Amino acid sequence: MDEIRGDEIQGDEIRGTARGTAPVPLSVLDLVTVGQGRTAGQALRTGVEIAQLAERRGFHRYWVAEHHSMPGVASSSPAVILAHTAARTERIRLGSGGVMLPNHAPLVIAEQFGTLEAMAPGRVDLGLGRAPGTDGATAAALRRTDRLNEGADDFPQQLMELTRFLDDDFPDGHPYARIHAVPGPVQATAEGGVQSSARPPIWLLGSSGFSARLAGVLGLPFAFAHHFSAQNTVPALELYRDSFKPSTVLDAPYALIGVAALAADDEREARRQVLTGALSMLRLRSGRPGLVPTPEEAEAYAFSPMEREFVDNWLVNIVHGTADEVRSGLDDLAKRTGADELMITANAHSGEARLRSYGLIADAYGMPEA
Repeated sequence: MDEIRGDEIQGDEIRGTARGTAPVPLSVLDLVTVGQGRTAGQALRTGVEIAQLAERRGFHRYWVAEHHSMPGVASSSPAVILAHTAARTERIRLGSGGVMLPNHAPLVIAEQFGTLEAMAPGRVDLGLGRAPGTDGATAAALRRTDRLNEGADDFPQQLMELTRFLDDDFPDGHPYARIHAVPGPVQATAEGGVQSSARPPIWLLGSSGFSARLAGVLGLPFAFAHHFSAQNTVPALELYRDSFKPSTVLDAPYALIGVAALAADDEREARRQVLTGALSMLRLRSGRPGLVPTPEEAEAYAFSPMEREFVDNWLVNIVHGTADEVRSGLDDLAKRTGADELMITANAHSGEARLRSYGLIADAYGMPEA
């Protein structure tokens, strides 16, 4: 497999800095959740408010994740959301956590993220996943084919094609040698060009060992979905580190993990808020996706024994409680996994609860307000 070059990428664009007393850099993963009685527009405005709060308090990056056909998640178009957010922030890194590569032509992603890089130079991350981010029927509609396994199996080849578009370095004789992703490096090398040839760093995302190993072999940063695959976290990170080969992108492994965490003013309120996300996930896994229910509905819901077991198992992996309890849980997770960065996702019915949670976590770590 070809090496991923990323000649204009420096490790400093990837590695974050811990703020206050946080054990590692903290970041935000936003699913742009839509609660009952709320609109997608309100959810998107809340996302901007979360990014602005994260920027003020020293969170390192703000990512959004591609999902489809889920009424309670309004993040189907990460590039559009990131462009909107870039215009309303100044310093925080913005990225996809992730874009699902098999859903898209590599050239389209290179153009979208080249455009974002032109809008917010040096602030854009391109996180890539190989899952569809939805059910099989929706994936087939997105890809215009029902051969879904082919997309995942071809992921390494798609990744290399995307990288060559980003670097504008297809070899002579290649069918795409005369095709350029614009905005992109071709505008730096064209006559009179003054544009930087820098492009967004690529991250590989995963919830199993495939992307962990691939990220290690290619010397790329790796993001693991601990928030929904906690049992695989430590093995995947070990596989990534054991497989890692230094590259022009990184001289040593760098891994972040997505963490579901929510802080509230007291334990009961935190429990009420995370229960809404658990019920929403139960309905999604049962083929009944909908808007995120209210805390009142979640508390009143009559769970069957099987449903109660699912919810209890789901909540075990959500760090929730008071700010001090969440801080303790995050500290323990960072120590146990050795993660280089924690990316926190706070899923709840209301935007106010999510904003409150990020503020409380920042306070708990003494992260200074800019």
